[in-house]
Order: sequence, then structure tokens, then C-alpha cells
Amino acid sequence: QLQLVESGGGLVQPGGSLRLSCVASGFTLDYYAIGWFRQAPGKEREGVSCISSSGGSTNYADSVKGRFTISRDNAKNTVYLQMNSLKPEDTAVYYCAAGGSCRYLEVWGQGTLVTVSS
Repeated sequence: QLQLVESGGGLVQPGGSLRLSCVASGFTLDYYAIGWFRQAPGKEREGVSCISSSGGSTNYADSVKGRFTISRDNAKNTVYLQMNSLKPEDTAVYYCAAGGSCRYLEVWGQGTLVTVSS
């Protein structure tokens, strides 16, 4: 069974940092692009970042550029999202997804909640 499991969410004060992890089971991430998405209460899901299977290409939403960094460790079958300088508007459930490319992501995780609040 193909599964992605996110972890690393929690409560953090504005200006703080968190690192989210996305671990795959049942398949190897080496050949997959991985995207991070988020959905805040009452809002539509939005793309945050994506990394190609090789790791050579990354993209970011304008709202997180310069603050978030996506990376992958294929040896650990894990993709990370390092989030710095967090803002209250970053509060959301964060999901990772895998697919053949950043445009076609088919396997989704259950999400991890990030709350940025003082």
C-alpha cells in the first residue's frame, strides 16, 4: 500500500521555525516529485512548494519564498519542508503528495497541523 505520512507540525510563535517531514512507505520516493500543500480553515488548498525527483528543480509559492525550503533525502525516503520566520497566516494543515511530476501528484498524506500563534 502506497502511503505518505507527514509529521513535524505543532504550535509555534510568530517568527519561529518548524521542519515538516514526509515519509513514504510502500514505495521509493526516488522517482517521484513531491509537493507540499496547505489548507487553512475556510480556505481552499494551495500549493506551497514542490521538488523534482532528482531534487534539481524546486518551486515555491510567492507567499513562502525566502522563508521555506524544500529538500529531499532519498536514502531516508523522506522529503522535508523547513519553515522559518513563520507568520500567523501560515497556520494550516500541511499535506505532502507524490507523483510523476509537480503537475501530477497522485498519492497524498493525511496532513499535519501547523499553528502559528502567540
